[in-house]
Amino acid sequence: MKRLADKVCVVTGAASGIGRETALAFLREGAAVHALDRDAQGLALLAEQHPQLHVADIDVTDADGVGRFHAGLDRLDVQFNCAGMVAVGRLGDCTAQDWQRSLSLNVTSIYLMMRAAVGLMLPRKSGSIINIASVISSIGAAPDRFAYGATKAAVIGMTKSVALDYAPANIRCNAICPSAVETPSMTARIEAMPDSAAARQGFNARQPLGRMGTPAEIAELAVYLASDLSGFMTGSALTIDGGAKL
Repeated sequence: MKRLADKVCVVTGAASGIGRETALAFLREGAAVHALDRDAQGLALLAEQHPQLHVADIDVTDADGVGRFHAGLDRLDVQFNCAGMVAVGRLGDCTAQDWQRSLSLNVTSIYLMMRAAVGLMLPRKSGSIINIASVISSIGAAPDRFAYGATKAAVIGMTKSVALDYAPANIRCNAICPSAVETPSMTARIEAMPDSAAARQGFNARQPLGRMGTPAEIAELAVYLASDLSGFMTGSALTIDGGAKL
């Protein structure tokens, strides 16, 4: 039997990378999947290739937009919050704009999505919320990631708080903390560096397994957390990092 049969799932950041692979993994496991993103072109391609998906161009940092979207759902079993950004730089390099954008997309969007999701899950006394955090802040820090590290630490804190507060209602909340993953955004960042070959080698070397992770590997963990097989797991920040030690 498929692990997510008859479940209704919402995935943010679904047009590419981890979000895309997770939306497709949920679909393969029998779920009805709502794929959200601001990348209209990416969503259109996703819908063309996988017409079973329900795609929506939603700004997850906009409270009204998030509220309207969730108001249109009859039920919600799984909320997967993946939308995010990486601001590069130390404290002294972090502009007010970098800081506000990082907070808005990496923290506020998850607050809004979780708040709306809980409203739908409470009447059924069931649900699984999964947030993408990072190995940065879960087990250590990384250079030149001040705003990113701060916001991902906030994701872990929110995850644990929601898990504790809503455990009596059987609403679970967990975080996935990957190290470097071979996503389109990661590829673009590497190719923009002066020596992209050396940069890629450096990213690969950070993991003792000698490579970056794949979106499909992260998606498989998301399927487990979304399924009833993980019914006794909540408040966890699970590292999936190739053995990385920051």
